[in-house]
Amino acid sequence: MDNQAMYRLSYGLFVLTAREDGKDNGCIINTAIQVTTEPNCITIAVNKKNYTHDMILRTGVFNVSVLTEKSSFDTYRHWGFQSGANVDKTKEITFSRADNGVIYLTEETNAMISAKVVSTVDLGTHTLFLADVTDAKVLGDDPSVTYAYYQKNIKQAPKAAPKKGFICTVCGYVYEGETLPDDFICPWCKHPASDFKPL
Repeated sequence: MDNQAMYRLSYGLFVLTAREDGKDNGCIINTAIQVTTEPNCITIAVNKKNYTHDMILRTGVFNVSVLTEKSSFDTYRHWGFQSGANVDKTKEITFSRADNGVIYLTEETNAMISAKVVSTVDLGTHTLFLADVTDAKVLGDDPSVTYAYYQKNIKQAPKAAPKKGFICTVCGYVYEGETLPDDFICPWCKHPASDFKPL
């Protein structure tokens, strides 16, 4: 099977945010989809290793900020390449707080959606959350970024890659070494060893 075929599916990129016990947090996701209009429902799939995942599982409330083609690689690095368990991701960013108490991004975004979880499905590595939309706002007119656009125009190439190693085809993380363990998980984007290629 050619797993690269999966990258031909179209995806957007979003900052998913949550709040629990006075702590704000968020992460990058590429799976936020409207599934019905009556009632207005969306689904998101979130990796269980993300700190935001457990916050949403416990609180049942989240916001989705829709990133645009003008978003910078630093935004993806900030929200996707570090854990909110270790850092305060709200420092040095501009945000607003929605009526549900959760933050959303006001820069590099064109819309925000607030939602309340109505059910979950365990997908092994991820949880699929089905949620009612409780609020939504248009924030700008710049085009929404797609995963393909991000890969071609925003993602930075790795710098000074070692002679021996493997690179993640999703986020650009470089694993140094002669062999890549079969059970290796990318520490940045949480994708498996099958999404790495030799340098």
